Amino acid sequence: QEQLVESGGGSVQTGGSLRVSCDASKFPYSFYRMAWFRQAPGKEREGVASINNGGTTIYSDSVKGRFTISTDGGKNTLYLQMDNLKPEDSAMYYCAANGWRLLARSPPLQLAPGYYNTWGQGTRVTVSS
Repeated sequence: QEQLVESGGGSVQTGGSLRVSCDASKFPYSFYRMAWFRQAPGKEREGVASINNGGTTIYSDSVKGRFTISTDGGKNTLYLQMDNLKPEDSAMYYCAANGWRLLARSPPLQLAPGYYNTWGQGTRVTVSS
């Protein structure tokens, strides 16, 4: 039973916009950090944005000011709005999560893949010049 399912990838021209979604309705934890990662052929997986249950967000320098991570108000759906896309944004985009049943406070945000133990299958984004 997949807990994270991505959708919304596709092809767009340079400067265009795209929103990818992650169905996280089966992710069972109330305290969480969720993130979007991407991986281009021959490159390492890169964290681009993260959000926790408190609504705090962080972004990698490569996407800051162009991408926006958000949820639907809870954790059922995770979004990544991508604006002003560039060819170097082309990659497979993955949704990832790590959760806890109870914490004293929202977990700190991380963009390293080792901090996430639940992954989706990915959705492809292609940006043409």
